[in-house]
Amino acid sequence: MGHETLAEKADRLARDCASRAEAHDRDESFVAENYEKLKAEGLISAAVPKELGGLGAEVGEMADVVRRLAHGCGSTALAFSMHTHQVVIPAWRWRHQPPAVPKVEPLLKMVAEKNIVLLSSGGGDWIGGSGRAEKAEGGWRITARKPFVSGGPVGNILMTTAISDEGILHFGLPMASPEVKRLDTWHTMGMRGTGSDDVEITDFFLPDDKVALKRPTGEWHPLFQIIATLAFPLIYGAYLGVAESARDIALGLAQKRRGEARQPRLVGEMETTLRAAQMAHRHMVMTAETMAPGAESVSEVMIGRQLVEQNAIRTVELAMEVAAGQGFYRATGLERRFRDVQGARYHPMRRDVQRLYTGALTLGDPVEKIY
Repeated sequence: MGHETLAEKADRLARDCASRAEAHDRDESFVAENYEKLKAEGLISAAVPKELGGLGAEVGEMADVVRRLAHGCGSTALAFSMHTHQVVIPAWRWRHQPPAVPKVEPLLKMVAEKNIVLLSSGGGDWIGGSGRAEKAEGGWRITARKPFVSGGPVGNILMTTAISDEGILHFGLPMASPEVKRLDTWHTMGMRGTGSDDVEITDFFLPDDKVALKRPTGEWHPLFQIIATLAFPLIYGAYLGVAESARDIALGLAQKRRGEARQPRLVGEMETTLRAAQMAHRHMVMTAETMAPGAESVSEVMIGRQLVEQNAIRTVELAMEVAAGQGFYRATGLERRFRDVQGARYHPMRRDVQRLYTGALTLGDPVEKIY
């Protein structure tokens, strides 16, 4: 038997995750067992460079893993994408930015050696930052409330920010700290198993030497151009996978009802819409793999993000139409996917901001403060 590829491993894990997806959705419970499987199979550290103990998977490979996992459980895929982009970004910097190596290498080695889970404060902590950092002797006192911290129940380090009088501070926050508390806030329409509760931080002391980066407030920084370019192909891989799985379910149901006059047209529209989402996602991945992070790569990725959002959501809507009345039953699995895919609407950059950013860039106008 040959060596199992990452794609084959993801497909096998997706089938396993699927057996628990409905229960986690119904109970609003975190997909803890699935994370244990991801750890056991080496996926938590897959994006760590081989030289540091990982598998050396690039952003395109990891986006494909996320997409495949979403066929079985959207919540697992989305939460995993939040950890994965926090590994892909320092791995990219380790490869391409020699001055960053001393800062990112210890974190990458820790992921590989200890199988730790990284958390992101994500869209709730975008370029404008959130929370407050007050200067103290030898460091800073951090007080904040961070929403949408996916994977929180098993997370080890929260990669986050706080706003100070000197700029926005970036740092890693140990989740085991007594000043850190997870709140029971994640009661949502979809993606119910991601464990994306708010995290409350009260008077946490951050030593000066633990500040990874200090950047100006209210404008794009090169680090965020890297984040925007590399993270979103991973995140939107989850929504594409949800749409693909909805299409598969709908086709299976349609095969049992052959002969309806309108069915081929609906199936054709569904396939066309899905293909648009797939093409847009491939463009996001290609941009991340071939363009140096910058204003232009941000625009290209965010154009793709909008197209995946629109076409993934529409694909699932069409899957519901193809399935007809059967799609209304929870047992078919389409209803859960319909709810899960709606999450694609809520990540940065929202449609109006993306259009303004892309339009300004195209016209040669400044984009530094558009986010």
